[in-house]
Order: sequence, then C-alpha cells, then structure tokens
Amino acid sequence: MLRRTIPRLVALTNRHLEWPTVRNKATDPFEFSEKAWEEAKRILKKFPETKKQSAVIPLLHLVQVQNGGWIPLSGMIKIAEICQLPQKKVFEVATFYCMFNHKPVGRYHIQVCVTTPCMVRGSDEIMHALEHHLGVGEEEVTADGLFSISEMECMGCCANAPMIAISDYSDPANFKYDFFEDLTVERAIEIVDGLKRGEYPKVIGSQTGRQGAMPQGERTSLSEPPPAPFCRNLADC
Repeated sequence: MLRRTIPRLVALTNRHLEWPTVRNKATDPFEFSEKAWEEAKRILKKFPETKKQSAVIPLLHLVQVQNGGWIPLSGMIKIAEICQLPQKKVFEVATFYCMFNHKPVGRYHIQVCVTTPCMVRGSDEIMHALEHHLGVGEEEVTADGLFSISEMECMGCCANAPMIAISDYSDPANFKYDFFEDLTVERAIEIVDGLKRGEYPKVIGSQTGRQGAMPQGERTSLSEPPPAPFCRNLADC
C-alpha cells in the first residue's frame, strides 16, 4: 500500500512563518518563564561568549517545552537576540530538525516512523489506523487538543520495527519523550485509548518483552559457548 500524503498548509521552506489557523507573528510577545530563564542561563554558561550559537538547539527545545509543544516565530527571534545571531541562523536550525514543531500539537504528539524498515513491517497500516481512530490527518490536532500525529524519519530502532514516539506535553514542566517498539495496529490503538483515560503506558520500548534488540524467540547465533581462545592472545592459538 502506498502511503497517503496529506497536502501541507504551506511550503516547507515557510513552515515557521505562516499558518492559516494559528496566530504566529514576529511581533507577538515572547518571554521565557522565570524557571525557563534560569535554565536558559545555565545552558548559556556552558559555552564561551563567542560561541553562543552552540546554545540554539537546547534553547529551541526549552521554548518548545514552555510553549506546550511548538515553537512560535517570536520564540525563535528571542533566541536570536539572546545568542546575538541573525534571525535566519535560528530559523535554519528550527526548520532543519523535524523534532521541532512550528504550529500547535496535541498534549500527546504521536510520531510514526515511516523509514524503510518500519514501512516494511507495517508502519503505513499503523499510521492509517491511528488517523482513522483519532479522526485526524497528519499534522492535525484532535478537537479536544489531546492528540496530534505526524510522520517521523528513522529514530534508530530499525531492529524493533515498527515503532512510534510519543511526546508528552500534558505537563510541560515534566516533558517526556518515549519510544514504543515492536508495535501492532492493535497495540498502537490500545496505547492511545489508555492515554485518553489518563493512563500513561507502563511498558516503554519493546511491546513484546524483548530486551534491547535481542531476537524474538530463541537465539539465532552464539547458541553455544564459543571455542577457545577467548581473547586475541595469539600465543594461545
């Protein structure tokens, strides 16, 4: 099955500028909260005065968490002021990394990996099932503001495909970002229904009980102790 593509509201290069349903103007006020500003100062102290640009990514993350899961244009401009950078330098970073959101997302933002290993193992079916179950398309938010869904490129769990990541903005001060691997359509829907009831999944990572990327079932290699020598001491060979 070919993956259905949802038309984007705006061109990718303008994602941070205009969204028809969201007020997101350069003139909008943005200030860090008292707690976030203390964290921002701690981040800035890690870098020399001439290397403030290195703080852009952690500061963008800080803005996103404070703002409930997305980064307004005014937040990017504030970071440019703090780091003494041209605004475009911050825009470039914010629009390069797909984990930075440029419009409001749900309290639980579901990101479905669609790279080849996950696609082969059924990520398209998971994406379509979640869209149908939640009644939203990609990059849309449910009417109650609880869920949003988007595609994500490889998140490094290829051996445990298919997988999703869930960004939990229900309590921004205690933001969480967890992987759920070895998924089936049924298990993905169970996770979503649990979140609707206010029940965060107890099992993080593999949903089939695997440890790390161990094989399912019996070992497929190293089923017996390896023969000597056990080290690279050639004198023992």
